[in-house]
Amino acid sequence: MSSVSEGRFPSTSVPSITRVPRRTTLLTGDGVPVEAVYTPCTAGSAAVEGGAREGTAVVLAHGFTGAADRPALLRAAAVFAQRAAVITFSFRGHGRSGGRSTVGDREVLDLAAAVAWARSLGHRRVVTVGFSMGGSVVLRHAALYTAPECAESVCEESGAAASERVVRRTEAQRAHERHTRRSGAHSGRHEGAPVDAHTDAVVAVSAPARWYYRGTAPMRRLHWVVTRPTGRLVGRYGFRTRIHREDWDPVPLSPVEAVPLVTAPLLIVHGDKDPYFPVDHPRMLAAAAGDGAELWLEHGMGHAENAADEKLLSRIADWTESA
Repeated sequence: MSSVSEGRFPSTSVPSITRVPRRTTLLTGDGVPVEAVYTPCTAGSAAVEGGAREGTAVVLAHGFTGAADRPALLRAAAVFAQRAAVITFSFRGHGRSGGRSTVGDREVLDLAAAVAWARSLGHRRVVTVGFSMGGSVVLRHAALYTAPECAESVCEESGAAASERVVRRTEAQRAHERHTRRSGAHSGRHEGAPVDAHTDAVVAVSAPARWYYRGTAPMRRLHWVVTRPTGRLVGRYGFRTRIHREDWDPVPLSPVEAVPLVTAPLLIVHGDKDPYFPVDHPRMLAAAAGDGAELWLEHGMGHAENAADEKLLSRIADWTESA
């Protein structure tokens, strides 16, 4: 099965990588315009013209009610740009992007468009880093979007467990394709070579392990914002986030279901003072990944990009270089 893909971009090579910051609007597979910003690596000409980092781009996925121009994401982008090119974008329903937020469901199409854009600019290696809702999206994206050479085979995987993982991943990809086709999205089987939207390494920061969690007061408030008409008005005018009215149908692959299907290097980062998702969430994700993930439990850290200081962001950026 070919990897799921959400649109086509002109094919380019690494020498075409731009060193000038640029803002654009991407079109997702289901036709939603998504604002995106490309920031070149600030480490100097060596980062583009030579060395191990020349082909790397980091795509940052913000949390619910965030956006490409929010200070916390800009701060993270500045840290990662010291080592690689960076793409930031606003999920649907956020910032200047169109559409309405589905709180982690169709947002995987937004991330796929951003990763495909990075590859169309010539980047041979793309790393996805997501925060909170964005963390759940990068996990699902990594499970659903595979490298073209891996699409029809188990690649380097072997053994019964690996074969089972390939079967489960293929089933998840087919379910995703059916869902996106039903919503009017591209299936990935359009004319011409499909765009490569897979990731080479994944970092999930403050991500939930399971859906519908209401075990903390902040999550109960969030569910009120998402599910109630008055709450959605608060989301629109108080948090500048436009939220879809419909329930999930079908319920998307959960993060803990996605993690065992991820073959790329995976880092899970979580604060032990997270007011939204307690530490059983990252531990559940790490357990589901088995030996396929690293887990960093950060002492005193709160939630997502707002709580990630420069020191932690630098450590994560270092990991993305070596993964």
